[in-house]
Amino acid sequence: MTGAQEFERVLDGSDKNVASFEHQAVPFVKRAQHFLHSTPAAVPLIVLVLSIIIFGIAIGGRFFSSYTLTLILQQIAIVGILGAAQTLVILTAGIDLSIGVIMVISAVIMGNVAVTYGIPTPIAVLAGMLAGGLCGLLNGFLVAFMKLPPFIVTLGTWNIVMATNFIYSANETIRDTDVDAQAPLLHFFAISFRLGNAVLTLGVIAMVLLVLALWYILNHTAWGRHVYAVGDDPEAAKLSGIQTKSVLLTVYTVSGVIAAFAAWVSIGRNGSISPSSAVTDYNLQAITATVIGGISLFGGRGSILGTLFGAMIVGVVSMGLNMLGADPQWKVLLTGVLIIAAVAIDQWIRKVSV
Repeated sequence: MTGAQEFERVLDGSDKNVASFEHQAVPFVKRAQHFLHSTPAAVPLIVLVLSIIIFGIAIGGRFFSSYTLTLILQQIAIVGILGAAQTLVILTAGIDLSIGVIMVISAVIMGNVAVTYGIPTPIAVLAGMLAGGLCGLLNGFLVAFMKLPPFIVTLGTWNIVMATNFIYSANETIRDTDVDAQAPLLHFFAISFRLGNAVLTLGVIAMVLLVLALWYILNHTAWGRHVYAVGDDPEAAKLSGIQTKSVLLTVYTVSGVIAAFAAWVSIGRNGSISPSSAVTDYNLQAITATVIGGISLFGGRGSILGTLFGAMIVGVVSMGLNMLGADPQWKVLLTGVLIIAAVAIDQWIRKVSV
């Protein structure tokens, strides 16, 4: 083998040490920031535990009773389900202001089909679910294919659906006794059972199972990962081969179906079916649970488990203040503080990826 060439000889005196990197200790704040970024449900869970401890200390042992804690779950069942539907939309960097009235009109359709028209209750439930799905499909079509802003679209459909609800129902309430007599299946989710001293309803079980099912879908299926991708960067998602329009269309449609499912649960919870409940701020309650639960309004980040924790936080605060005999406005004030704090924390956590 020939000797080294001329250009190789100049390397004889060069430094042959291998490059190395110094390992610096990562500050605690940075480590916490990274942990919260990778575990978005941690913040609302921590806040929930602290809320329970604080009110437990202030009120005493009766706040920790199984009856009180399960009563909180019963009270948040409807908002928790609507929050799950809202989470899907917000993960795509959208928002659905019509979700509350979609729930109400679905309940009105279920009640009228079963009680007024005398059609079998299973068909009435399917009719309500179909109505919710069609409302969501309309929202999805306008957002995905017409490329209209979600806020404007759902603000418009909120007014349309609410007016349709009052026109169709003539603002007539279907009484609890009539539902019990002619369509008892509509009260299915009001069925309760005991676990020790705890009293749970099927509505609570339905909420928990729905959230767990959606958690699995969002984290372990291709469609779920596409939802996150579209919310994080729609252009990048489109370039990677994701059908962004189809994802948006299905997200809004599924959201409408879940809202209709919440309608069925709400009939069990409320007993009667009142079209005037459309003026209740279900939309804001669902958005509040979602935001407090750590779902980023900018899309692409958050865990649906956080939404459940967010709804529970609002329920714990409401129950705790009621048991303390506080002015109801304190609930409104604390909810506002929690919303602003949740958005601020989200902004801080997002800096990890900047």
